[in-house]
Amino acid sequence: MNLPNALTVGRIFLVPLLVVVLLTKFEGRQIIGLPVELVAAGLFGLASLTDWLDGYLARRRQQVTSMGQILDPIADKLLISATLVSLVQLDLAPAWMVAVIIGREFAVTGLRSLAYARGLSMPASRLGKLKMVSQVAAILLLILGWERLPLVLLLGQAALWVVLVTTLVSAADYYRRFNRALSPSAKVADIAEARARKIS
Repeated sequence: MNLPNALTVGRIFLVPLLVVVLLTKFEGRQIIGLPVELVAAGLFGLASLTDWLDGYLARRRQQVTSMGQILDPIADKLLISATLVSLVQLDLAPAWMVAVIIGREFAVTGLRSLAYARGLSMPASRLGKLKMVSQVAAILLLILGWERLPLVLLLGQAALWVVLVTTLVSAADYYRRFNRALSPSAKVADIAEARARKIS
């Protein structure tokens, strides 16, 4: 197993630890002398950092593998979904909003898996990356604002609306790209466009 894949697996193992930190009622709301929200935010931030780092290393070292392409989105969705469900349990996020966000994650994963089974590649789009960044920012704000910083919590709740919008827009974009990839007319158009570029 190469380093990028090891980081991805490490991110998966951080998920249950993060959930335990968020949902366990520690005495004095502290862990080894640190506030629970700081520990939880640190774990989530570390896990999110490995998401960027594993992709960067895989491309830089030319270690992009089929295993990594499958595990990476699974690790991302486990991290985001488990954390958001924990935030619902803590009354820090609305359940309906989290249901929409997680539903989108499973729907897009299904589309990408179907595309992969048909020999098609659907890499993460800019909208998908923007969605991930907004999710990380919103979750960090919600965790850090938990019971101690009401203004930060309010910012996190506002950021969740940004997440919701980017979630729906990026889902529509994935669906459009999937339909385009399967459309015979689109394939013909792509071939014609490639030929035109060669001629020019």
